[in-house]
Amino acid sequence: MGFLIPLVLDFPGLSLAGHYAMSIFLMAAVFWMFEAIPIYSTSILVIFSQVILLSTEGVIDYSGIAGYEPASYTRFIATLADPIIILFLGGFVLADAAVKYDFDKNLTRILLRPFGIRTVNIMFGLMAVTAALSAFMSNTATTAMMVTVIIPIIAKMDPADPARIGIALSVPFAANIGGISTPIGTPPNAVVIGALNQQGVAVAFSSWMLYALPLALVMLFIAWRVLLWLYPPQTDTVSMTLDTRMKQSVQAWILYITFGVTVLLWVTEGIHGIRSSVVALLPVTLLTLTSVISKQDIRKLPWEVLWLIAGGIALGISMKETGLAEWMVGSISWDQLSYIMVLVVFGVVALVMSNFLSNTVTASLLIPLALSLATSGVLDGVFGMLMIGLVIALSASFAMVLPISTPPNAIAVSTGIIKTKDMIVSGFIIGLIGLLFVLVLAAVYWPFII
Repeated sequence: MGFLIPLVLDFPGLSLAGHYAMSIFLMAAVFWMFEAIPIYSTSILVIFSQVILLSTEGVIDYSGIAGYEPASYTRFIATLADPIIILFLGGFVLADAAVKYDFDKNLTRILLRPFGIRTVNIMFGLMAVTAALSAFMSNTATTAMMVTVIIPIIAKMDPADPARIGIALSVPFAANIGGISTPIGTPPNAVVIGALNQQGVAVAFSSWMLYALPLALVMLFIAWRVLLWLYPPQTDTVSMTLDTRMKQSVQAWILYITFGVTVLLWVTEGIHGIRSSVVALLPVTLLTLTSVISKQDIRKLPWEVLWLIAGGIALGISMKETGLAEWMVGSISWDQLSYIMVLVVFGVVALVMSNFLSNTVTASLLIPLALSLATSGVLDGVFGMLMIGLVIALSASFAMVLPISTPPNAIAVSTGIIKTKDMIVSGFIIGLIGLLFVLVLAAVYWPFII
C-alpha cells in the first residue's frame, strides 16, 4: 500500500524519480517494520526496485524529464561491495573462526580470572568481557556464547537471590553497549559509516573508537551500577571454574596470530593509514588460504546481515540522487529548531524506534534524512553529517527495553531467568541515561575532536 501512495498522489516540488524513490522508501519502511518478509529480503527488493525504476537500464525513460539524471544499475548493485560490507565480512570471518577453535570461550575464561569470586565483581567481569568481545564480534554471537558462561554461575546462586536476574541482564546490555565501540561492533555503525562514505566522509576505525569508546566505558559502568541497585546480591561470593584449554594446532595458531594482527591494525589505523576495510581482507584471505575456515564455514556466515546493510546504503543513495531526502527535509521547518534540538530529535526518534524495530532498520531509515540536513545547509557540512550520524548510530544501540529490541535481549529472555518487566525497567533507565550521554558528548566532546 505504501508503495502505491506516491504513484497515485502528486507531491509538489518532488521529481518523478523522487516519487519512485518515495515508493521504494515507504515499501522498505513497512516491510522492515512489520517483517512481512525477511528483513534481508526487503533489502534485496530495494536494490531490485532501484535498478528497475531508477537506473539507466530500468523501465523508465528519464530523457527530457528534468530533476534526475539516472545512474547505471551498477551504482545500486555496487553497495554489495561497499568498503563497510568488506569490513563486516572480515569481522564475521574472524568471529566464525574464533568460535570454531574455541578461542572465544578460552579468551572469556582468561579475561574473567582477574575478577575473582565476589558476586559484584563477577557481574562487572561478565559485562566487561561481553562488551570487549562484542566490539569485534556479532552482539548476537557474543551473547549466545556468554549465556553458556552465566548459566552455571546462576545455578550456584540461591534461587531467591535478585542478583540472578541482574547477571542474566548484564550480558545482553553489555553486548549492546560494547557494540558501539567499533565500526564492526554492530550493524547500525556500519549503516551510518557506509552512508557517510557515500557523502565523501571517511571515518577511520580508530577515529570511531575515539568518538564512541569513552561512551561505552562510562555506560558499561553505569549499567553495572544500575543493575546492582535494582537487583542487589544476597550472596557475597560465587565459585567458578575457569580452566583454559587453548587449542595448539597449526590452524589454531594461525587464527590467534591473525586475530591479534588484524585487531592491532584496526585500532592503529590513524598511525599507518591503511583503511580498515583493506585490513579486513587480511583475515578473509589468510584464514581461507590456510584452511582455518572451510567452504562449509564460509557458507554459514551471516550473509543476510550484509544484504541488509547493502540495502540500507542503496536506499540512502536513491533518496539523495533523486532529491527525495532534500524534499523531505525541506518540508519541515528545521530552521525553527536549534542545532542541539535537531540532534535531540533524531536521538530520541532513533532510541524509540529501535525499541520496536531492528536498530539496523532504524539507522537505515533515519540516516538518509539526517545527512540531507547537512547537505542542504541546515547542519554544518561534514561536521554536521558526522555529528548527526554518531547520534543516530549510538542512540539506536541503547534500545534495551523489550525482548524484541535486539537479538541479545531475546537470547537473554530465552534463559527463563528474566521476565519482560525486569528488562523494561532496567532497559528504560539505562537507555535513557545512554541517550543523555550521547547528547552530552555531542555538545561538549565531539566538537573538539572532529
